[in-house]
Amino acid sequence: MVWLKKFTFRFLIILVLLYAILLIPEPSGEVIGISSESAFLWNQDEKWDYLEEVFQQAKEQDTTTLNAYISLLIFSLEDRLDHLKDTIFLPGNEEFEGLLPDFFSITPLIAVNHKHIDWFLDYYNRVRMMIKEQSRNWDMESEQGRVTVYKNLYGMRAAVEEVLLQISGRSFQAALLVNDEASLTPATDILGIKVHSGDLLVSRGGAPVSALISRGNDYPGNFSHVAMIYIDPDNNIPYLVESHIERGVAIASVEEYIKDTKLRFMVLRPRANLPEILEDPEIPHKAALYIYEEALSRHIPYDFKMNFNDPSKMFCSEVGSIAYKKFGIQLWKPVSTISSPGIINWLHAFGVENFVTQMPSDLEYDPQLTAVAEWRDPETLFKDHIDNAVMDVLLESANSGEKIKYNIWLLPPIRVLKAYCMLLNLFSIECIIPEGMSATKALKNQDFEKRFENTKKETEILAGKFIEEKGYTPPYWQLVRLAEKAKDGR
Repeated sequence: MVWLKKFTFRFLIILVLLYAILLIPEPSGEVIGISSESAFLWNQDEKWDYLEEVFQQAKEQDTTTLNAYISLLIFSLEDRLDHLKDTIFLPGNEEFEGLLPDFFSITPLIAVNHKHIDWFLDYYNRVRMMIKEQSRNWDMESEQGRVTVYKNLYGMRAAVEEVLLQISGRSFQAALLVNDEASLTPATDILGIKVHSGDLLVSRGGAPVSALISRGNDYPGNFSHVAMIYIDPDNNIPYLVESHIERGVAIASVEEYIKDTKLRFMVLRPRANLPEILEDPEIPHKAALYIYEEALSRHIPYDFKMNFNDPSKMFCSEVGSIAYKKFGIQLWKPVSTISSPGIINWLHAFGVENFVTQMPSDLEYDPQLTAVAEWRDPETLFKDHIDNAVMDVLLESANSGEKIKYNIWLLPPIRVLKAYCMLLNLFSIECIIPEGMSATKALKNQDFEKRFENTKKETEILAGKFIEEKGYTPPYWQLVRLAEKAKDGR
């Protein structure tokens, strides 16, 4: 039995040594590009509180008085838009700068009296169409150009959604048609929206990382994912080409696309009067066919580094970017920037190395693209807002120096699991740890998701109490405050 004891002892020594080797931390990786820009901040808490007070007061007013006041504001807003719509103006135009504050002013009244909601949504559409058209003449590389487009498009959407969330039962039409930009490519229908081959869908998923992608930007947005539509001209069947963290670039049917949680999406289409498309109207379809065939012909892993210049791997934005670049159209004018140190540290913890890149939300502001339609799930819009509020609070903690952590003692078994996953990946089989994600990053992701879900759970409880006490859905600024309380355990 001496040999057995020796064998057991040696085996244990080997296990201990192997465990010790597997405990060695991985290199932190390289940070390739950091923006010199600064993040956009609203810094208007007093304004938001004032609007909430107006909302509460409007609930106490008689309908006739409220309607009369709303009618006066509608006249003022229409008059301002009339002065703007037939002229070419630059960011900073005094008449234009007053548009958003006026829109904010009428928002709490529409949230109380829904009689004018159709006008409200129509006005929102007309303004954003005008801004998209005017921005074609602006220097979108300048801070003033970027801030003007972002502030108005994002701000007006936020105002619209505050109104929608106050509708009893939240029963509103999910699809909002904006502008049916002309296209000569094959077309079909998705959830009541006419789409064309070459259209881009920016969407928001329901996972914590989706909230991180949409908010972790110098211009925090509403979208975390990009897909490109290819429509087979022989049978008009649509396919969506997209890149997933779990499996890289893949092709999905409409049913598969929708089944993969979508809290919202927007359809974007290249302008029909782009010089490249005037010369060849089939470019959108050719670009879609190109990326569709690329996805069929080779395995394209997910690009955790977010390097949009490397087509060997692709993150979701690259699917559309690379496809159109092939035919002379460079999307994302200007590129996305991430400058907040805390957000950089958190994204770097998941493998991101490029912080001058292409973020899904910023595609909306590209003057080369027209917003065709927007779709929001009435049942989950409030969830989207809670997710955003929780993420904004967590990112404030990141910028205060809080880091993503992991249990180093779990690293050896997770590395063994990762080796098993790599073996499955060789046979194109998905595994619990995605291809391209290391064991360390998987553990950090687990820590991140746990923080997010714990804070979210408490925020939902506090939001429920708010509704019970106040009798209305908490607006976004209140959700942020509730999320702060939830995170701090107050």
